[in-house]
Amino acid sequence: MRVREILTEARTHSGVQASSKKQLLDQVAQLAAASCEALNEQEVFDALVAREKLGSTGIGEGIAIPHCRLGHCQQPVGLLLKLDTPIDFDAVDGRPVDLVFVLLVPQENPEQHLKTLSHLASLFNDDDYRNDLRHSQDTHKLFQTAVESEAELRLAS
Repeated sequence: MRVREILTEARTHSGVQASSKKQLLDQVAQLAAASCEALNEQEVFDALVAREKLGSTGIGEGIAIPHCRLGHCQQPVGLLLKLDTPIDFDAVDGRPVDLVFVLLVPQENPEQHLKTLSHLASLFNDDDYRNDLRHSQDTHKLFQTAVESEAELRLAS
C-alpha cells in the first residue's frame, strides 16, 4: 500500500513538539481519533504503547514507525509527524527520532499490515526520501513531499 493511499494532509503534522516517546504516542492517539471518527483515542494509545513494549519501532536514522492493529479500524490509516526537536525512541541505532510515520491497520488483515510496514521501512531507508522530508518547511510541503518523493522512487526502481 502506497503512502498516498493511507496518508492525508489532515493527518500530516510538521513542527510537532514532544519531550518523550509516551507523550508523542499520546499526541498521535489524539490526532488519529480527531481525524478518523472510527478510532478511539484511548484504544489507539493503549495499542501503540503495547506494541512498543514488544520492542521499539524506532528503525534507525532518526525514523520511527509506530504501528498496531485495531478492532474498530476499517481501513489502514497513516499519520506523518515531523518533530521540532528529536526525542529518544529507543531506536535500534540509539539515535533520537525526528520523523514518525504511524500505521494503524484493521485487526483482521495481518498480511497487508506486514506488506505496508515493509514498504514504509524501505521508503524511509532511502537517504533522499528522509532528507526531502526533513527539508520540508511546513505541513503542506511535508505531505506533498511524502507522496511525490515516493512516486519518484517507484519510477526510479
